[in-house]
Amino acid sequence: MTALSREALVSLPLWVARPAYDPDNVATGIVHLGVGAFHRAHQAVYTDTLLRGDPRWGICGVSLKTPRVTHALTQQDGLYTVLEKGSTGTSARVIGAVHETRFLGAGPESVIARFADPAVHVVSLTVTEKGYCHDPATGRLDHTHREIAHDLAHRGSPVSTIGLLVAGLAARRASGSGPINVVCCDNLPHNGRTVEGLVASFARAVDPDLADWIGTHVAFPCTMVDRIVPATTDADLAEALHLLGVADAVPVVAEPFSDWVIENRFTAARPAWEEVGARLVADVAPFESMKLRLLNGSHSTLAYLGYLLGHEYLWQAASDPLLATLVERMMASEVVPTLHVPTDIDLSAYSAQLLARFRNPSLPHGTQQIAMDGSQKIPQRLLATVRDRLRGGGSIEHLALAVAGWIRYAIGTDEQGRSITVVDARGNASQIADGFLGLTAVFGDDLSSNPAFRNAVARDVGALIRDGVRRTLAVFAGQTRA
Repeated sequence: MTALSREALVSLPLWVARPAYDPDNVATGIVHLGVGAFHRAHQAVYTDTLLRGDPRWGICGVSLKTPRVTHALTQQDGLYTVLEKGSTGTSARVIGAVHETRFLGAGPESVIARFADPAVHVVSLTVTEKGYCHDPATGRLDHTHREIAHDLAHRGSPVSTIGLLVAGLAARRASGSGPINVVCCDNLPHNGRTVEGLVASFARAVDPDLADWIGTHVAFPCTMVDRIVPATTDADLAEALHLLGVADAVPVVAEPFSDWVIENRFTAARPAWEEVGARLVADVAPFESMKLRLLNGSHSTLAYLGYLLGHEYLWQAASDPLLATLVERMMASEVVPTLHVPTDIDLSAYSAQLLARFRNPSLPHGTQQIAMDGSQKIPQRLLATVRDRLRGGGSIEHLALAVAGWIRYAIGTDEQGRSITVVDARGNASQIADGFLGLTAVFGDDLSSNPAFRNAVARDVGALIRDGVRRTLAVFAGQTRA
């Protein structure tokens, strides 16, 4: 079976889009940490488009935990396919922006050296929320985290994202290669500022002079990224083979919609992403809050309660009338009032568009995939909104039920008594179930001790366990709460 490669590009069907530039002319200007599906379906696509006119910005993709993707990309000359699935069918585009790869586990020296290359001006990241080894409730670096403790003691052989960033920036400083931009594309609140604080905390612990250099030579712009990218399945692999006529070991699947908002805050040269569809703004915060609270908050709510109802995929959960009613009311009555966005953004239209995107049956986005690592996600997706509502004296009825859905899911069994494989960085299911409201790393001291929040969530957890999800949602839809 022929594999995707530069040589195989000429044999692809004419309707398959492919790189519109000579790969031999592309230089490496970006190091990206976490070369998973989302990066390859989002930032790499913008960059691939940009390479048509500016070949300086090829990507060195770095895998931190497993070499599976980087190995496959190496075998395919860095090429992979984006299958874009919408109401009108599926389109295919071969991306070549990730033209070199590294695996941290094979030795950090080559990755650190890439930071020091004067041609590299951007380090970008998609390592998920838990990849930052921080306390989600406070945003502070967890110096007791196993990976952070290792890296503080072994600066030359980092295993954590933050340890690698600091080691790489130290190498750049030593080489005299000048300023650089660190662009976080993960769903963290104020993600650029958060990563800046984590890097500063680590750097100051090992070398105060390095911390000072980072403070003046490294920019950490905030971003908002938005595209639904489910995990690639065996069916997707088969479809890519059918459409291309060659085998792609690492295709990615995505919806047609894509958005990227970037803070105009840089200290070094950067790609002109705004020329290929990204938005460059002075303040990302309104866009970030809108996306985290409306899209991601609804995503998590549908995932936990939907999975418990037996919905394997997001589109099924979003199409369930009772779940849709909960999410629609939560967005309209509790989330939207906390948002302050530019006047040209229609939040009602955006909310309606979200449900339409969620209901795309061409994207089998697993509810259990979305449900992973809830303790790292709900602080910014749900709890930030809860805090704003409590401060303003507003209702948290819908939000409390959403949080209760996470807790009910995390207990570890569904309504038929079958085991749920809970993947969560904050501990096993029994620990979460026994002491969830005491998890200050998730809820903070304020919510853990807030009677209104505790009582509302405890009531809803009890209802979900006693009456089941569907009956609880039916009672809720009728607005007759016990």
